[in-house]
Amino acid sequence: MSSGYFPPNLLPGPGRVLAVFLDVALGRTGEAGIYSGTLATHTLASLWRVYAGFLVGIGLGIFLGLLMGLFLWAERALNLSIQVLRNIPITAWRPLAIIFFGLADRPAIFLIALGAFFPSVMNTIHGVKGTDRIVVKAGLMMGMNQEQLLRLIVLPSALPAIFTGVRLSMGISWMLVILGYLLLDANYAFRTDVVIAMMLNIGIAGYLSDRLLLLLRHSLLGWTRGVSIGG
Repeated sequence: MSSGYFPPNLLPGPGRVLAVFLDVALGRTGEAGIYSGTLATHTLASLWRVYAGFLVGIGLGIFLGLLMGLFLWAERALNLSIQVLRNIPITAWRPLAIIFFGLADRPAIFLIALGAFFPSVMNTIHGVKGTDRIVVKAGLMMGMNQEQLLRLIVLPSALPAIFTGVRLSMGISWMLVILGYLLLDANYAFRTDVVIAMMLNIGIAGYLSDRLLLLLRHSLLGWTRGVSIGG
């Protein structure tokens, strides 16, 4: 079944896409040709790239975000560079990533980490700077030192914004992944049915990752459930 307006090899219908998706996943019918039964391998490879890049990106983003939110000297030193770099499309970094990291997983992990970094750093800065100054002053009046202020006041106040940044970073990480290079290879082979099936798989994987983050958020920050985004 085609779309009715385009040849089925250019824009296959939902039935064809579903059949190909099931064959890529289970490898029973041969509908997907050379891609039959390869979904698990490519998905595991993509999970590794996504989560490796995601963890590196949010780790660095949260660290620098805390630093810039807490210390004026750090904000002055780093803010201009971050504001300029975050406007550059991530795909524009691909040639440099290949030059510096080669053709294996490392350039993909670098690009995903870069994409995950900016939402995390910006939301962390916003969360830290949004801490209620009256509460901070109250903590100082109670004799809290800087470590106690950070642990008991600043971080709890900033965590909702930090988790929002982490959630955005996860979405961007899945937007940047190529599913084990299967999607790209299928595109070159004009297998539009496989391409659409793998787009669907990326969407499902990204959705499940987002649900896991929401479960983590609700378990840690149940008291902020009313201010979540889309959860």
